[in-house]
Amino acid sequence: MEAQVQSNSVEEFVVGCILAIKTTLGEEFQAQVITFDPSSNLLILHILRIIYNLYIYIYNEYAIYFFHFIVCKFFNFYRKIQEGVKSESGPKRNIRLLKANYIKEFDLLGQGEDPLDVNKCFLDLNTLQAREDSAIRQAEIDAERRIGVGVTAEAQSIFDALAKTLPVRWDKTNIVVMNEVHVSSPYLPENVTGGTAAANERVRKVLEFEKKRLQARGAGQ
Repeated sequence: MEAQVQSNSVEEFVVGCILAIKTTLGEEFQAQVITFDPSSNLLILHILRIIYNLYIYIYNEYAIYFFHFIVCKFFNFYRKIQEGVKSESGPKRNIRLLKANYIKEFDLLGQGEDPLDVNKCFLDLNTLQAREDSAIRQAEIDAERRIGVGVTAEAQSIFDALAKTLPVRWDKTNIVVMNEVHVSSPYLPENVTGGTAAANERVRKVLEFEKKRLQARGAGQ
């Protein structure tokens, strides 16, 4: 059973406050509140001290929402840091997401400094910039690989259709699907070779559908 946090208790989950928490899972730790969202009952905590931990991890339907919430909540905050704080190393933080109704009981130990103070938060801007540059270069390489050389617009359309659901690449003018099935010009179902029977049949069906779609589009013009 999940413990129910009383409505007046959520007022104590103010940013920066330090709590001694016991969870319904048997964990005991001290943490500082980074932020609390009453609508979803979510706490983001900076773990200061673990007193007792059963190392039980909860994966539930809120996991995706947790991630989305953090990104939306702190996007502008991190952008300000990147723009205004020099790159330097700083202490790492143990951050945890916790639904408040998993808290069995807690004590307010005091009020700490603002955990979101941009002047006391550190990001390795050089590393972040390098990762961004690398991702952009890789995206450009991947985009170039998707464009066939010396192929017709119809062949490129067929390639793009296959790429929506299957891993594909060009081998000169041949389309290679899942590194095992080959489709040669003029890219008809009978031009499909290699691979398992199931993979071969799947590629044939995509080709048949795309051919019909292209023919219908041509007839309508």
